[in-house]
Amino acid sequence: MRIGVPKEIKPEEYRVALTPEGVHALVEAGGAVTVERGAGLGAGFSDAQYQAAGANLGSAAEAWGCDVVVKVKEPQPAEYPFLRGQIVFTYFHLAAAPKLLLTTLLETKTTALAYETLEDKEGRLPLLAPMSGVAGNMATLMGAYYLARFHGGRGTLLANVLGISYGKVVVIGDGVVGQHAAQRACALGAEVAMAGLNPQRGAEFEQEFGARFRYFRSCPEAIAAEVRDADLVIGAVLVPGARAPHVVTEAMVQLMPEGAVIVDVSIDQGGCVATSRPTTHAFPIYVQHGVVHYCVTNMPGAYPRTSTFALTQKTLPYVLTLVRQGMEGVINDPEFAKAVNTYQGWITHLAVAQAWQEESRYRPLKSLI
Repeated sequence: MRIGVPKEIKPEEYRVALTPEGVHALVEAGGAVTVERGAGLGAGFSDAQYQAAGANLGSAAEAWGCDVVVKVKEPQPAEYPFLRGQIVFTYFHLAAAPKLLLTTLLETKTTALAYETLEDKEGRLPLLAPMSGVAGNMATLMGAYYLARFHGGRGTLLANVLGISYGKVVVIGDGVVGQHAAQRACALGAEVAMAGLNPQRGAEFEQEFGARFRYFRSCPEAIAAEVRDADLVIGAVLVPGARAPHVVTEAMVQLMPEGAVIVDVSIDQGGCVATSRPTTHAFPIYVQHGVVHYCVTNMPGAYPRTSTFALTQKTLPYVLTLVRQGMEGVINDPEFAKAVNTYQGWITHLAVAQAWQEESRYRPLKSLI
């Protein structure tokens, strides 16, 4: 089995899909690994390290020409011509990505294995979790940064100063992103309100985070009341494989304080705030209705070394399965099989088909085997 690792070309993306240690493990398992020259430099890994681990260095075309291509972010338009029916294992977020990507995957009969829809036996999303943890921590830190007056924020410091808490943070969503965002905000000293649908999880968080944290049941009326006086709103809503619902409406944003900040971590799946639109690390914010919006679609890319270690620790066992067993290993593993979003020219994840109203191009994976 030939494994290719292209260099990420999404703007300001410096993560890499395999570390040198991961390459060594794949070579030991019988794989032949081709790493594009310079692919790991942004995360602190030299070409020489990859060569020492047993990789071949090559061009982008050579990395994409392998049986399995392992990436971090979805293929960019300049990479679409490389799609030719191989297996591509990466974050796709097809419900929110350009439709041309989905169309190209189908036309070329490329097998799209999406990190974000792979599940474990408990129904969790193990390949989304590490980057969600990074993004959750970042969401609070970026929000605090842009609350500074010289960034256009309202000038509120999220902190405890001489025993007095300053700043209100509203976290919408109680998953991994929400948990880490709330934990970081509480640690800074802010008052934190979290919207969710699992009271038991809320009770656990209240015990863990202390008196500055409270949990409320997510509904439009409650969210509207909470964001009205929030300094920072963090969107952390996830529906696996589907577009995120707009749980914060434009009307709610209009009523927020001038200079408040929104960090919409759900932007990879389209965003859970009606006024959100994708931004980049180069131009991370914009202001609408007097509210600063931070909607970077690859937030963990800002910390590529930490993010690469956290991600590849989780992805490597699945790449090893591909090396040893190929697609048969994916199909025979019910949890791994949920990563398959396209196969043999069909959409195999219903939420993706529904997001684009392409139900006629959907087939359950089992029906194609």
